[in-house]
Amino acid sequence: MSKTTETKDIFAVHKQNVNRCFDEAEKNVAQYLQAVTNLQQEYATACKHTIENAISMQQEYASRTGLSTNVPSTYFKIVNDATEEIVKTSSVQNKAVLAAIDAVRQNVKTFNDNTKAFSDMNANILQSWFSAWTPVRN
Repeated sequence: MSKTTETKDIFAVHKQNVNRCFDEAEKNVAQYLQAVTNLQQEYATACKHTIENAISMQQEYASRTGLSTNVPSTYFKIVNDATEEIVKTSSVQNKAVLAAIDAVRQNVKTFNDNTKAFSDMNANILQSWFSAWTPVRN
């Protein structure tokens, strides 16, 4: 029942384990995002239905009790204008948030690209140092 152990370079072992951790995290992130999206949609639907049901109940109450539901047309204009401004503000806010997220994504991508170049540069510097101190064989 002896297990053969494979000797590996410590850096290869660390790299392999880091990759395994990030691979697993990437799978989990997708699942979390989907779960949060589903939950958010369910909340939005619940809020919408709750408000629609409350309005229907109030409408039924007003109808059965004979309350007048007629209001001046200026009231409708005020409510419609306010709603229009809310929708416009939400649209601008969404565009700004999406632009900010895209800018952050671009910055992370640039950082990622630069880390490779920086690593290559450090390797070249290290090689240069070693070549200056390594005796040349003829």
